Amino acid sequence: MPYKIAVASSDGTNVDLHFGAADSFLIYDVSDEGTFSLAEKRDYNPADDAEESCTEKAAGCADKGCAGSGGGCSHGTELSAKVLLIADCRCVVCEKIGFHVTKQLEKKAVAAFDVDCTVQEALEKITKYFHSVDNHVSLARR
Repeated sequence: MPYKIAVASSDGTNVDLHFGAADSFLIYDVSDEGTFSLAEKRDYNPADDAEESCTEKAAGCADKGCAGSGGGCSHGTELSAKVLLIADCRCVVCEKIGFHVTKQLEKKAVAAFDVDCTVQEALEKITKYFHSVDNHVSLARR
């Protein structure tokens, strides 16, 4: 089954951006045969993640028992716009992805991979991995 992979890269050659630092993602289409090609570049707009005003947030938190302490209470239920931007992808590949973002991605069934390599190498390894998983092939080395 075809799927998409999102990659955080500043130059299109290396996976060199943390998820939080990425202002765009390269989206690769992967075919049934495991070949991949660049499909598009998706830009992240920080305005999409704009939070409520402090007064609105305090009022909402008071209802939840947080009393608007200003500690960034979000109750862990909101998905960031950046996560929603790549929610149709099977996975995202970044230099580093934090725990909370990984949990948000899991809610959308998007796998997260922290890697230190080129885009080409990451795509080759991940497509091989998903091919093995999809076809019930052992990942053990023989």
